[in-house]
Order: sequence, then structure tokens, then C-alpha cells
Amino acid sequence: MQRTRDEELPVMLAKDFDCTRHKFVLVHGAFHGAWCWAPVAKHLRAQNHLVYTPTQTGLADRKHLMSPNIDMETFVMDVLNVIESEELDNVVLVGHSYGARSITGVVDRIPGRIARLIYLDGGLPINGKSRLDSTPEPARSQRIESSANFDGGISVPPPHASAFGIVDPQLVAWVNRRITPQPFGVEKSAVKLDNAIGNGRPVTYVRCIDPPFPTVRESADYARSQSGWRFIEFSGCHDAMITHPKEVAELLVAEANVVE
Repeated sequence: MQRTRDEELPVMLAKDFDCTRHKFVLVHGAFHGAWCWAPVAKHLRAQNHLVYTPTQTGLADRKHLMSPNIDMETFVMDVLNVIESEELDNVVLVGHSYGARSITGVVDRIPGRIARLIYLDGGLPINGKSRLDSTPEPARSQRIESSANFDGGISVPPPHASAFGIVDPQLVAWVNRRITPQPFGVEKSAVKLDNAIGNGRPVTYVRCIDPPFPTVRESADYARSQSGWRFIEFSGCHDAMITHPKEVAELLVAEANVVE
């Protein structure tokens, strides 16, 4: 008997999963969106890896959802719901910069679905403290004033692309066209953790050193001190997934292949 298209779909999906080597969920940082992972995702998919690049609420292609009610719980659920709705397991969960906070919240809740965490120049959360709480003066007051002046405290205006270490004029223009304001609510709220950062899963921290991004220095120092964590220095800027997509893709695959 001939199958209908609906009957064939599960077979097609199963075949697609069988040929997939790794399952990557790539989470962007502040002011960015799924777009920043496009060059890396292209390299990964060319090797038959399954890749998801969720955009967090209020940013990029979801900027129409900007709201004062967006907080870190929203960001965590943005990622967690992708993993659950797609029924993913053995996930290589990657968080760039601010995305490190989101993936830390995810692995705290569903560690059994995560094969490895990779922090790409990530800013790690401090349990019970928001990013704003952890920001020293006068930068903290400047951040609050900037948001208030921009749109009454709903969001933070994006910086120039050069702030992320990008120097190539074409890439600078490409990023400047795409970056969008960051919901200020995520900076004022804490990631709720019931476990230590990483929740016992294998962790790799990649520190981008050309040039080093100052606001993640303390997180990098913490990662370097953690017994059992892999710590790697990468010769690229903070937005290395944009400036060095092939090399970042190769690094992600290499770390996904590490057996511990």
C-alpha cells in the first residue's frame, strides 16, 4: 500500500537523525541573534551535524517581542524549550558571551540531555545575583542611565561592532546592520541555579584572546581554576564565530568528540 506524505515523514526524520554526527544548540550573546551563528552553522551542517540556533526573546528576528517583562527565566526557557520540543538528547550546548548564562540555567534543569557545555568567551552567572548586581561602579550606573535614556529602561542600546573586537570593515558593517537592543530585564534578574555551574556535565571554556574581551575576564579566570573543566585559548576576538567561523566550527566538533 502506498504511504501518504504524513506517514512518510517520521521515516524521513529518522533517516536524517541517523546520519547526524552531533547535535549542536548554539546560543548567541547580548545584542546578537541566530544570525551570528550562520557561518559556523553552515560549516557544521556540511559535515551532517544537526544544528539549532535559537534567537532569544526580544532580539534580532524576535525584536518585535521586546518587553520589560523579559528576564533570565525567559532566556533560559527560550533554549530549554527548543531542546524539549525537538526531543533532543546528547546535546552539545554552546553559549557565547551572555548566552553562557542561558545555557547554565538550562543544564541546571535538564543535565541528562546535555552531552557537553561549551562556553565561548562566556560570562558565567553568579548564583542569586544578576549581571547588574555583579557589575562594578561606575559601569553599573552608566548601564542604568543608558537604558533609561534610550527607551525608559526597557532595553540597552547596542554598541558599535568594533566593541566586540571586529576590525574588518565588511564584517563591522554586517554586524552593525544586525545587532539590536538587549532587554534590560535580563540584566536585572538572576539565573536561578540549584546546582553548581555545569551541574556535573563535561565543560569546555574557550577564551578568545585576540584581543581579550575585558568583561568576561573573571569568568575565564573562574573557568581556568575549575578541576575537570577543559580550558582553551583561541586566537580570535570576542565575536570569533563571525570572524573565524571555520576555525570555531572545527573547535566545537573537536570538543564534542572529547570522551571523558
